[in-house]
Amino acid sequence: MLWLMRFSRFFSAAMALVVLSPSLQSFPLAEAIKSSHLEGYLCLPVQMPPTDSENLFSFWKASAFHNADKCGSNQRGVSGEMSVCDPSLVHVAITLDIEYLRGSIAAVHSILQHSLCPENIFFHFLVFETNLESIVQSTFPQLKFKVYYFDPKIVRNLISTSVTQALEQPLNYARNYLTDLLESCVSRVIYLDSDLVVVDDISKLWSTSLGSKTIGAPETVPINKSHLGSDQNT
Repeated sequence: MLWLMRFSRFFSAAMALVVLSPSLQSFPLAEAIKSSHLEGYLCLPVQMPPTDSENLFSFWKASAFHNADKCGSNQRGVSGEMSVCDPSLVHVAITLDIEYLRGSIAAVHSILQHSLCPENIFFHFLVFETNLESIVQSTFPQLKFKVYYFDPKIVRNLISTSVTQALEQPLNYARNYLTDLLESCVSRVIYLDSDLVVVDDISKLWSTSLGSKTIGAPETVPINKSHLGSDQNT
């Protein structure tokens, strides 16, 4: 996989459709949305009192999102709960931490809002702080999700100093370990950065064929700013 590791040095993607396998490699993370009033919390301990995060953030309870008739019924277990292994599910993985929580909440809302079958979406939240689940649950009471703890010690000594502060955060590299963190029955997942807002049905991306490839990601397209007026902020 040496060619893939070399290729990843030159490629940065905010969204990727991943077929999970033991040989999964990853790409550097784009700069995420940062909460302006949290500058004093750049270096947070792994464990943080629940009251702190609850005091820092207050989100409105989102409206309930329901499937359209054409989505059909979902297979549920004896308890009535949908299993993470349900083949009808669309799996989405997002990092969840106190610095970029606003961006993650906005990303989740945009996905549900534009989905024809929002009840078929299962979210996998990657965290190194264990007190954020209640915030997600209170904001999206009907959301199907699971929280996965990622130990920052796994990659802390492997990260080189970067000019981009976001790339120095261990949680950014949790995507490299999706195949180890997620259930074995989840063979395909869409990974999204916390600074991304979805404006179309995510199932269209989910249904994209990767052929024999392991990872699919958007191409970085250079922007021609020559047509912008002199008064435009570039």
